[in-house]
Amino acid sequence: MEPQPTGAPGPEFTVPVERGKIREFAAAMQSKNPAYRQPDAVVPPTFLISSALWAPAGSRPETGFDRKRLLHGEQEYVFHGPPPRAGQVLRARAYLADRYEKPGKRGGTMRFAVVVTEFRDEQGELVAEQRSTLIETAKRPEPVKEES
Repeated sequence: MEPQPTGAPGPEFTVPVERGKIREFAAAMQSKNPAYRQPDAVVPPTFLISSALWAPAGSRPETGFDRKRLLHGEQEYVFHGPPPRAGQVLRARAYLADRYEKPGKRGGTMRFAVVVTEFRDEQGELVAEQRSTLIETAKRPEPVKEES
């Protein structure tokens, strides 16, 4: 598939922030923080990864990478104020923020793509960003055939 142009936004989708899901996520992290168990619980910092469960097909930008050589390189969350709370419904939209290449240590070229998902509240204010760095490893060099 052809990669999406940098900056082109994907389709918007909603992410309901559910109290029970916050509690389950916190339990999976083995957190005892009471802020995750209150009626108006705040989300743990990495909770927004679960938004992928709400994303419709085609909402993740196409990188053009070969999935057989794909690695997840980095994940970062930036909050622009208090973290979301139970009961909110966020609007999310992902876009391809950057593409670049570096030489691979075993030869060849590694390609990188940074995908950003923005989360906005009911008033349209930017609440948080999720930044994912994806890496396509270099192709293995072709074996040298010996002549007989």
